[in-house]
Parts: sequence; structure tokens; C-alpha cells
Amino acid sequence: MRARTEQPPREDTMAADPTTANDIADEDLEPVADETARQAQRVVAAYAENADECRMLLSMLGIGPGDKH
Repeated sequence: MRARTEQPPREDTMAADPTTANDIADEDLEPVADETARQAQRVVAAYAENADECRMLLSMLGIGPGDKH
């Protein structure tokens, strides 16, 4: 596994308001294609520090092993 390099936080993302008018309603979301989900799973797994973090991130993204894509 590659070591992660720490990067300083970006100022433009630090000041983001989480309650903006750009929020998307759950019913407006569409599932990702299986191949896209598999690629995302590989990227998350490559950068996760351990298996628990990987499972948590995949679950948060809705692309965990038991999640419907």
C-alpha cells in the first residue's frame, strides 16, 4: 500500500456552507453504474488507512459490498 502524503487543507473547501441551495434531494439521486462503483471502490481501498476506514468510506459513498448500485 502506498503511503499517503499529507496535504494542507484547501481554503476554498474549508469555507463551504453545508446548507447551500445546491443540496440535492435523495429522490433526485441515481445509482452509479457497476463499473463506476468498482473503480471508486478500488480508489477508496487504495487510500484507506485500514479495512475499517475503507468499509466506513464505502458505506458513506453508498458503494459498499452490500449496497445496491
